[in-house]
Amino acid sequence: MDPNYLDTKQLEAFVAVVSIGSMTGAAKALGRSQSVITRLIQELEEELGFALLHRNGPRITPTQQGLAFHEQADLFLSGLRTIGARARAIGGGAPLPIHVATLPSLAAGVVPAALARLDPADLPDRIHLNSMAAENIVQAVAAQTADLGLTTLPLDHPGLEVHWTAEVACIAVVARHHSLAARSVITAEDLAQERIITTHNPHRLRRAINEALEAAGVAPSSVIDSNASFVSIALARAGLGVAIVESLTSAGLPASGVVQIPLSVHIPFRWGIVTPVGRPANSLVTKLIAAIKEGAGF
Repeated sequence: MDPNYLDTKQLEAFVAVVSIGSMTGAAKALGRSQSVITRLIQELEEELGFALLHRNGPRITPTQQGLAFHEQADLFLSGLRTIGARARAIGGGAPLPIHVATLPSLAAGVVPAALARLDPADLPDRIHLNSMAAENIVQAVAAQTADLGLTTLPLDHPGLEVHWTAEVACIAVVARHHSLAARSVITAEDLAQERIITTHNPHRLRRAINEALEAAGVAPSSVIDSNASFVSIALARAGLGVAIVESLTSAGLPASGVVQIPLSVHIPFRWGIVTPVGRPANSLVTKLIAAIKEGAGF
């Protein structure tokens, strides 16, 4: 095997083990014997030069390097599945499938609403809608395994073309029984003694939240980090604090048991649509971009 390439069977075995949690489960899922799965992963570790898994009897957990590699391997295999679907569509003369990589917050409302605006005759037989972190969206689109991506800003990547950008204000979300639930507006001062629930990524929305609170001279008493807005809303519904989220998630996926309240301080959530540089968008991608833009009110 060319040393610059990895065996896809090895990658499939590793991803299956991490996803399912055991060699036995991965073997059943892939229709192979446990000994074959074990051998494939051992060969992959030899190829890479580092351990992917901690082995403690029947218990198997990924190493720190294994977790980082799993993210890349899963992204690569997803791209291969997309290529396979496109090849079958080309061979059968059918409309090509479309792969959209998007933030969970935009996957809940913006993308489904945009797809619903399209003529059903324009939709292919297969649509891949993957919600993922902003960093993974960038990688998927730049690697051309995704046709377009919806991600947060700022963004500066030579492999991506930004078609347009949008901005919405963040809101506060609290449980109906929360002491601030009756407020018409929540001020920065109101947040001083509250536990804040917000995104963990320090380079995007979290930066805007921190800057707004610092400008108001407010330091929250405690913070819960989450990796998605709908998780923040669920934590707020449980009465664990005040969630600061963009308004798109609650609009696309309404949650019961919570109250949405405007903030007195402006905390912008900036997002946009990206496609690979140098790859002309097909007609469906172009129509979907226009539908997303229309739905966003631009």
